[in-house]
Amino acid sequence: MQIRNIMALNIEKLNDDLVNLVLKKNELSRLDYNNPEYDTVEEELHDLEDEFLKVHGKEMEVVFKTIHEEFCPDNEVLLPIAYLAKKYKVKKSSDGDVEFSVSLDEGVIVDVDNYSDKLTRLVLIPNPSRILLQIDNSHSEEVWKLD
Repeated sequence: MQIRNIMALNIEKLNDDLVNLVLKKNELSRLDYNNPEYDTVEEELHDLEDEFLKVHGKEMEVVFKTIHEEFCPDNEVLLPIAYLAKKYKVKKSSDGDVEFSVSLDEGVIVDVDNYSDKLTRLVLIPNPSRILLQIDNSHSEEVWKLD
């Protein structure tokens, strides 16, 4: 089941901000706590998260509320940045576009009635901005896409 663009979000700005946030998360994930750059990169990440919530938070909370109502009504809706993966896979296509993906064990654990016997998670991914329902570390379903 797909939930499409339910509101007038600035598609390009949301995606650009999400890409910047994801790239900074990846940069931080490559650093060890003892690295002298760690604190600086972590602070930059927090600033990007704060800005993302300030600019897109209300609209994205509506998106996640709608998804929760449809798929996991017994779970509390979290801040949109909670649905970010810890690390993203980045792949450049032959035409120069950047594609993002995540491993199947990423995302916020939710209880989905249709998959009551399986571990399910929601995760937010850029380029294009979309939300995946990850099912039992075996496959995922796109439940929302901003296009």
